[in-house]
Amino acid sequence: MGTHSIDPAYSSCGTDNRERELDGLELSSERRGDSLIVAIRGDLDVVTGREFDEYLTVARRDHGRIVLDLSAVDFMDTSALAVIVGHWKGLAAAGGTLCLAGPRYRYTKSLWITGLADRLPLYDTVDQAVASGPGKAEPEPEGGHDADPARPGPRRNQSSA
Repeated sequence: MGTHSIDPAYSSCGTDNRERELDGLELSSERRGDSLIVAIRGDLDVVTGREFDEYLTVARRDHGRIVLDLSAVDFMDTSALAVIVGHWKGLAAAGGTLCLAGPRYRYTKSLWITGLADRLPLYDTVDQAVASGPGKAEPEPEGGHDADPARPGPRRNQSSA
């Protein structure tokens, strides 16, 4: 399997819709309000991890709030989690936010196995994540000052509907 890189034309990462398709992975993004929605379709694994990381790196240059739409992810391994956690911490350190939306347990169970589903801002849908807006009670990477010491981190963010 060959290595892919993001071509220079893509790296201008403004607010326009962007799309990138690789072997087994399709990434696209769109701006909604203060959030950049990054839609992921396919496998997030050691093979596609570098491209995923590069895509998020470019997105972070111009956006302080990123929502990862995981609803079409077919597989996720721990190398993808490392990429997500790295960008979550980087955005938080810069005063930004990275949250997850729509993960299907069957395909993204590594989020739950590692406990990250309880630590990262996690929403059932992209609309819920966008509605939560910037600065609305999202956990910090090291577990905020209000964290319950008996739990590894905040519980899932969900609508009460």
